[in-house]
Amino acid sequence: MTKRTLLLLLVLFAGILPASAKHHHSTDSDSATPTPTPEEADGAPSTHATSVVLLDARTGQLLYEKNADEHRPAASTQKLLTGLIVAEAGNLDAPVTVDISDTWAEPVKLNIQPGETYRRFDLLQVMHVHSMNDVARCLARDNAGSVEAFADAMNRRAAALGMKDSHFVNPNGLPIPGQFSTARDMSKVAFAAYHNPILRSIVCLKDVDFQYADGRVRKFENTNRVLLTLPYCNGMKTGYTDAAGHCLISSASNGSRDVISVVLGDNGYVWRDSYALLEWGLAGAPPGRLGDR
Repeated sequence: MTKRTLLLLLVLFAGILPASAKHHHSTDSDSATPTPTPEEADGAPSTHATSVVLLDARTGQLLYEKNADEHRPAASTQKLLTGLIVAEAGNLDAPVTVDISDTWAEPVKLNIQPGETYRRFDLLQVMHVHSMNDVARCLARDNAGSVEAFADAMNRRAAALGMKDSHFVNPNGLPIPGQFSTARDMSKVAFAAYHNPILRSIVCLKDVDFQYADGRVRKFENTNRVLLTLPYCNGMKTGYTDAAGHCLISSASNGSRDVISVVLGDNGYVWRDSYALLEWGLAGAPPGRLGDR
């Protein structure tokens, strides 16, 4: 076989390879900084997420939506509602003594132990920064007397926020029958959290030093990779379960505009999709864009 014939065969073979064989697409585990995201006809970033909402964080005006009213589990992004209720209750310097029932949570735990005492504000910080499920239970029981009573408080506060398509059963977002929300509803709690000065001071933290009852100090890094890589990002909350997929509520401000994106069910692309939505929103996204349904 001549070199010319061999070269021709190689060219023809390459031409019939599927696109996935020609190009390696990195996953979110590869990088938090996205490669350019494909655009829709009007310039909106094309996202892989099941449900998306992008808001103007100053006015609450809708900038973009995609399957915004589809019922979905929201995973740990619903800790924003937990945190909002705790922050609004105040008295954040008060001590909280851990109960054995607070430790009944997996898999992400701070591993606080029954009988230990912590400041309410310190628990609120570490819950948002590193998404501790046992801490969410502890704060919920401390606030309402039990996780069940706190779930009732969550649903009352959700209703007051205009969240019409949500029902909450626990404070941490772990899978449980009957618990669901929507991207639109989660954007409403995110908007309220964004305008709460206590939560705003917490969700922007890239890390936090937590002191255990025995004196040990451990640094926890924020689970939000967009916060760690996009200079304009200033929060808010990650979430993941097998049922919910990868979820992220993120916010950003460039001084002249503030935006909030809600991305639910975005496996493999949650960081780059959120990153692209925030950048597009800050650049001046027109209001009311509807995504594919």
